[in-house]
Amino acid sequence: MYSKQFLKLLSMLLVASFSPLTIAAADPFLWLEEVEGKQPMAWVAQHNKDSLAEIKSYPGFQQLADNSLAILNSKERIPYARRMGKHYYNTWKDEKNPRGLYRRTSLAEYKKPEPKWETVLDIDALSKKEAVNWVFKGVNCLQPEYQRCMVSLSRGGADAVELREFDLPRAKFIEAGFFVAEAKNRFHWLDQDNVLVGTDFADGHSMTDSGYPRVIKLWQRGQALSAAQPVYSASKKSVSVAAYEIAHGDNKLTLIYDGLTFYTSSSYAYSNGKLTKLSIPADADILGMFKNHVYLQLKSSWQPADTLFKQGSVVSIAKADLLLGRKSYRLFVEPTARKSIDDLSFSKDAILVSWLDNVRSKVSRYTPAPNGDWNIKNLEFSDKGNLSVFDISDQYSDFFVNYSSFTEPSSLYWVDGQSLTAEKIKSLPHMFGGDDFKAQQFMASSKDGTQVPYFVVMAKNTQLDGKNPTLLYGYGGFEISLRPRYSATVGKNWLEQGGVYVLANIRGGGEFGPSWHQAALKQKRHKAYEDFEAIAEDLIARKITSSKHLGIQGGSNGGLLMGNAFTRRPDLYSAVVCQVPLLDMQRYNKLLAGASWMGEYGNPDLPEEWAFIKTFSPYHMVQKDVSYPKVFFTTSTRDDRVHPGHARKMVALMESLGHEVLYYENIEGGHAGAADNKQRAELSALAYAYLLKQLQ
Repeated sequence: MYSKQFLKLLSMLLVASFSPLTIAAADPFLWLEEVEGKQPMAWVAQHNKDSLAEIKSYPGFQQLADNSLAILNSKERIPYARRMGKHYYNTWKDEKNPRGLYRRTSLAEYKKPEPKWETVLDIDALSKKEAVNWVFKGVNCLQPEYQRCMVSLSRGGADAVELREFDLPRAKFIEAGFFVAEAKNRFHWLDQDNVLVGTDFADGHSMTDSGYPRVIKLWQRGQALSAAQPVYSASKKSVSVAAYEIAHGDNKLTLIYDGLTFYTSSSYAYSNGKLTKLSIPADADILGMFKNHVYLQLKSSWQPADTLFKQGSVVSIAKADLLLGRKSYRLFVEPTARKSIDDLSFSKDAILVSWLDNVRSKVSRYTPAPNGDWNIKNLEFSDKGNLSVFDISDQYSDFFVNYSSFTEPSSLYWVDGQSLTAEKIKSLPHMFGGDDFKAQQFMASSKDGTQVPYFVVMAKNTQLDGKNPTLLYGYGGFEISLRPRYSATVGKNWLEQGGVYVLANIRGGGEFGPSWHQAALKQKRHKAYEDFEAIAEDLIARKITSSKHLGIQGGSNGGLLMGNAFTRRPDLYSAVVCQVPLLDMQRYNKLLAGASWMGEYGNPDLPEEWAFIKTFSPYHMVQKDVSYPKVFFTTSTRDDRVHPGHARKMVALMESLGHEVLYYENIEGGHAGAADNKQRAELSALAYAYLLKQLQ
């Protein structure tokens, strides 16, 4: 084992003759992977100091920060709530409660302009009392009673949480109740006294290589956790295991999920200590239950019997037939070439299907018809924005819909489940001059001829002279779709500053279903990057902007996109905001949750897969004699999903080769990058100040 001092000396000796191939043999910046080590944190502190001084020197920085904080703390925000029993529950943060209040109100109160709220849990008070910077990560309650819950608390915003039992009606923690120490925990209520739990059982064998539970145990009230009885054990190579329930009325099914990879799994029905393996495709998603039928979405074409179901379809099967291994599946809905099934939601008497039609939202209600078919009715909302169905339950017919677009603030509607009458009960006021801007959708032709959509938001009087500061945002991974949405921060701190905002719908995302995602997996990863470059070139061809005025932004997998963007085509961009990124693709599977993503990127430990992975590993693509834009990297010390070492090492490497970069690491915040509104506001302001300085 090399000492840190030796590695630092080695890194200095290698600077003069460094080449991309060198890292494969020896990583001179490995010492920066020691997350909270004394030397790495000193390195972080110095870089934070230098970068903050430079970015905050932008004359408008404080105004940008004030704008962001005012938006985040605004009392006019919509208090989105979840119905549990007789109450609606909401988490609220503002200047007086930076860590947040978990609170509740009645439906009658919730519909009022200013509801009266009852505080259930004060996270700021708890943090002060226990001298821990707690971040509230939600509650997991026994349904349908909602009497007992497990509260998830994270130190500094990490994914790992501590679980504490909570009496919801009385709003107090239960002494000597269920308690699970900090880990990436999994917890499911069977009844008030019996639960299924996955955690780090401190035996050296209970976690997967990805850092998630691999063992599910049956735990009874009053029993020591160490005495809980194993129910299921997965391979250490699995991603994670979890127990959960799907239910509709009296029809219930407890399931144990073994995530073999990020996209494949084995599922088992659990009842009275017995497991029944379900004969379903490994890459199918179990969406839920309606009446006595279970609904699956297929990620590959499948022919279980006489009928071939195409990729992306949703099929159903009777619960009894599923448990008996029968193949009596029926088609429910199927996609088209440009119309994908985004989600299914189940109310007491209907199924809501959320569609993406050329990246535009539509929602249809399906109710059973007497002939065994379905009656279909569409919700009447504009297709220019994004619709989200939420707070829908098998216990109720009514539900909520949120609507917003790039220029229209979010509006919350209560929808009558029978008539589909939508009542607007809350709306966000215009927080920037939305009427002065327009949103358009364009298509770019990628290298292989694929038509890739993207949205452009700009002032109505924008001159197409190639001089507009333009921010191109992308992600392109994990079947995540980017849709039109209202962002007051983008509006106030970018559009009103004279900027143009662009949202890229590149392959790797889920905008057109599983095939759009799978088109950029593993050895096809370059397709996502070619799509992004095609959009950048199309923006320039349309004279919306030019390379001199074009900046790009992305985080997590989008941070990997940024790393590839500026190393592949440094000539295309003049600013890069690379947030909580993956960058060292040779070691990503050995860092934190990285092993869980090998289904997306491949396994770098296999020579045949490293052969293509190294072509999109930015840490191995940086060269000395290439002119790169001055990249701004951000990450978080408390990110326990994507290791902060990715960003740290990339910065150290680029600096060693003589490239100018900026770097900021928030000490807490987790993968979200920030733990409270003040941190979020500053992080946002840093990004916009950097972009404005670089591109204007």
